[in-house]
Amino acid sequence: MRKVIANSELFGGLAPDHLDEIERIAVSKDYGRGETIFFEGDPAAGFYMVASGRVKIFKTSVSGKEQILHIFGGGEPFGEVPVFHNQPFPANATTLEKTTLLFFPRKDFVELVNTMPSLVMNMLAVLSIRLRRFAMQIENLSLKEVPARLAGYLLYLSEEQGNPEQVELQISKGQLASLLGTIPETLSRIFAKMSEEGLISVEGKSISLLDREGLAQKE
Repeated sequence: MRKVIANSELFGGLAPDHLDEIERIAVSKDYGRGETIFFEGDPAAGFYMVASGRVKIFKTSVSGKEQILHIFGGGEPFGEVPVFHNQPFPANATTLEKTTLLFFPRKDFVELVNTMPSLVMNMLAVLSIRLRRFAMQIENLSLKEVPARLAGYLLYLSEEQGNPEQVELQISKGQLASLLGTIPETLSRIFAKMSEEGLISVEGKSISLLDREGLAQKE
């Protein structure tokens, strides 16, 4: 638990005694694959951090269509925003695989925030990055066609994974379609067309970026 907390964006760089206090209030929770963590509208009694595994945050339309908002992995916090304005969770959260989470109760965490200015700055940085990410997602979904969304996502993954030549999809292609605001059939056609154009090469969940410049022009 301590290693996850110390290496996270939210708590990284804090003094050891502050990390002790954060670890003291954290509650470890284990989930199986496909388990619900919270539903949209549930009271936000605290927030979570992924210790291991992956979690998808999503909304569901009245007709049952799912739109994935984000997928969180090791060391990433989620559900923290509603905690501070005492509002319900605005979306659903479900595990994608066997997952261990750290839960931080709202009352205990707010008390710590009041005594740790450095923690406040860390939270502002994380929330700023999160806001920028969602702003980009809104722009992609509202202004860009699906090929441009896919090209941008592959380049984003390349930077995130630190490999300019190849990326590994950590979600299914059906989940990727939901994340990009399309359907699996359309996504499959775009993958095939990009392969024909020599932009990428797909082998299972491994995607080689053969022409980064060409992908960037698709954005």
